[in-house]
Amino acid sequence: MSALALAVAHPPRSVADDAAAAIVILGTGLVGGALLRLLEETAARRAPLKLLGVANSRHSLFEPAGLALGQLLPRLEQAAGCDLDAVAAVLLASEQPLRIVIDATPAAAVARRHARWLAQGIHVVTANKIAQGSRLQEWHEVQRARRHGGSEYGDSATVGAGLPALSSLRRLRRSGDRLLALDGVLSGSLSFLFNHYDGSRPFSALLGEARERGYTEPDPRADLSGADVARKLLILARSAGIELEESDVVVEGLVPAHLARLDSDEFLSRLGEIDTFIEHRFREAAAQGRVLRYLASLGEDGSARVGLRAVAADHPCAALRGADNLFAFTSERYRDRPLVVVGPGAGADVTAQALLGDALELIS
Repeated sequence: MSALALAVAHPPRSVADDAAAAIVILGTGLVGGALLRLLEETAARRAPLKLLGVANSRHSLFEPAGLALGQLLPRLEQAAGCDLDAVAAVLLASEQPLRIVIDATPAAAVARRHARWLAQGIHVVTANKIAQGSRLQEWHEVQRARRHGGSEYGDSATVGAGLPALSSLRRLRRSGDRLLALDGVLSGSLSFLFNHYDGSRPFSALLGEARERGYTEPDPRADLSGADVARKLLILARSAGIELEESDVVVEGLVPAHLARLDSDEFLSRLGEIDTFIEHRFREAAAQGRVLRYLASLGEDGSARVGLRAVAADHPCAALRGADNLFAFTSERYRDRPLVVVGPGAGADVTAQALLGDALELIS
């Protein structure tokens, strides 16, 4: 029997039948788990969201009458394999006026579905950067599908973990301004690492701490490679009307080629092999009175670069703390002094808050 055909004889009392939006949540890891906890908190305040399904890479659980949040994850672990085809089916069968997929995964297979869902009139709220931050063709597919389906694409969580970076940039463009350049720290995990690294302990030890805090992906090469930052830079540039392709971004990764080829467990056991390279760059920068920051830059000539840079003490990014992100937008109207957006840029809770905020904004 398909997940969609499951009968619910006695819907749980916590299910909001009068909700304004039906939602399906994809991903139950750090971010997805935090989002489910947020939903439990808001359920007591009668949040206008009705959860019809939840899925991860191994299992999926759908109930047209609605899912109660209590003990949801243990139920999910007993459910059948992941069925992405059921996502649209259960939402389109719903009587709620709004239908929303919330993608809290980093999965390419899920990102490839975004355009299809949008074209069907299903709103997509996402922390997944792949659909908009990969090939330019996929970016255009998302925009066309959104227009065709009359649907919205909530992507605040893709850049800056919900900081008003994308919204500020889009507001500038709507008001007739034009982005000239961008400079900033776009990764909360890399920000944490280089804000705290002072040479007193190995970089690999600090990386382990960042991983335990949930700042990095389980395999931190996803962060250290620079690919994640490059995707964010592409999303920002394209949102500003600058149609860069993936190959236009020069990326300096921090993982040596011989470590990039290993499986995840072996890489984690050999993290210490990164230490010498980072320490050398740190000592080199310190000798010039500078500090290391992993920066993303978009120049007025259209050049795009992501990598480790030694910046002077008076550089805006030199004063960052914790896992802060910083976006400095130079535009025609902010030419002399850039428009700066700064704040926490990593963590499951702030990312989940951005996802919930985008979903609720669709209702308001």
